[in-house]
Amino acid sequence: MKQRVQVSTLMTKNVVKLNLQDDLTKAESLFKKNKIRHIPVVNGSKIIGMLSYTDLLRISFVDAVDEDEVIDATVYNMFTVEQVMAKNLVTISPETTIKEAAEILSNKEFHALPVCEGDLLVGIVTTTDLIKYLIEQY
Repeated sequence: MKQRVQVSTLMTKNVVKLNLQDDLTKAESLFKKNKIRHIPVVNGSKIIGMLSYTDLLRISFVDAVDEDEVIDATVYNMFTVEQVMAKNLVTISPETTIKEAAEILSNKEFHALPVCEGDLLVGIVTTTDLIKYLIEQY
């Protein structure tokens, strides 16, 4: 296996993002349309939070709902993106190695890392990206 490969080689660069003004109905739509599980929340180009599909399920009380089923929007109207998103983020740089990113994700209770250059969001790396990379190596 290659050593010292940077996350910039496998990160998603065209990141789907939300703004604080966006509502949770839009978030659900983006999750489903793009078949993703994590969306960074930005203020301009600065990352300020991360919203996961699990966060939406948690507030909607519908863990048993089929993924294709649309949640009643009244539940989403009770909360804002800011209230639901994770705010204490761990970020990495494009130069972070894949091994370092994997170590962070394996020791934490989240499954996505925003990739930033300073405060500027430039990508995202998920556990799925890491698994796909590992599969390619074999």
